[in-house]
Amino acid sequence: MIKIRILKKGDELELWQLKVSTIWKVNIKDYSQEQLNVWAPDEYNPEKWLKRVHGMNPNIAEIDGKIVGFADIQDDGYIDHFFCHNEFQGQGVGKMLMQNLINKGKEKSIPRIYSHVSITAKPFFERFGFHVVKQQAMNIGNQALTNYVMEKINK
Repeated sequence: MIKIRILKKGDELELWQLKVSTIWKVNIKDYSQEQLNVWAPDEYNPEKWLKRVHGMNPNIAEIDGKIVGFADIQDDGYIDHFFCHNEFQGQGVGKMLMQNLINKGKEKSIPRIYSHVSITAKPFFERFGFHVVKQQAMNIGNQALTNYVMEKINK
């Protein structure tokens, strides 16, 4: 059974590892190795990540005590991170996280939910009623990564 909970102290490294592993094992089908090297580098900066993850305050998805995904929604409706463990794709983790974010948006009366969505995640977001506002190239280091600004009006 999938359980959604709030971030706890000590989750940080596991979230970093889940993010990097997912990018390398799932997004590799849509991005080059050079692009992934700058998007999900090997080096872990605990101070930087700790500040980032606590600033976004993500929801954590667990199955039998194992973290299998995480996602956040900011006060302006921005989804900064949305990751499902590569071994738990297609098992309802992403669906539960997305429904949780949409519900939080409604509770906070956030009229618009939006994100910068990877090529890989675009079909998933479309299934939840998000549409493309624009395609863009995000420059990270010396690489340009295509993604999409997508939004959903949260009625």
